[in-house]
Amino acid sequence: MPEVEVKNIKNEVVGSIQLSEEVFGAAVNEPLIWEAVQHYLANQRSGTHATKTRAEVSGSGKKLWRQKGTGRARIGSARSPLWRHGGTIHGPKPRDYSYAFPKRKLRGAMKSALSSKLAESQLTVLEDFSVAQPKTKEVQAVLSKFDLPGKVLVVDAGDQKNFYLGARNLPGVRYVRSGQLNIYEVVRSDSIFITKDALLRLQEVLSR
Repeated sequence: MPEVEVKNIKNEVVGSIQLSEEVFGAAVNEPLIWEAVQHYLANQRSGTHATKTRAEVSGSGKKLWRQKGTGRARIGSARSPLWRHGGTIHGPKPRDYSYAFPKRKLRGAMKSALSSKLAESQLTVLEDFSVAQPKTKEVQAVLSKFDLPGKVLVVDAGDQKNFYLGARNLPGVRYVRSGQLNIYEVVRSDSIFITKDALLRLQEVLSR
């Protein structure tokens, strides 16, 4: 059963916590993680792109000249896709890109991604993220005490409004609640900060 240190915002070890082998000791399954990420990205697509067919563009439907005898190619309407400002052939239309994905596979992908982060020492467990004021300077002071390369994902169980307001202006720092955590945020982050309470809640959900 894996065990990790619990630190405070001063980067001091204040305890430890036993993690579930089922959740944080899972084998890394990269194809499954890829599937889950693609599912998440597909669900985020708005699908509002649209083009007009020849029936929707403006313009007369009158035949421009007679069929034969002019020496020119035959043409029926100025709205033809062959003409400038004409309709679009087989263009995109509004559609829903989302699709169903088994919950069991989604949980498996999340376990695999979290196990990978833990194995690569990219997961840090903290007591809490409480700061006195909602200021970027205070949040930056907390993060500067840790050697955090790249993008940082902060996961909390409660509503740490001060930390959220102070962190939202920092480039590369993303704050989410444990109930909103998704596979894409986990994979794209280089370091994960998670409170002890959030970790226990997340572990309980993934163990079902």
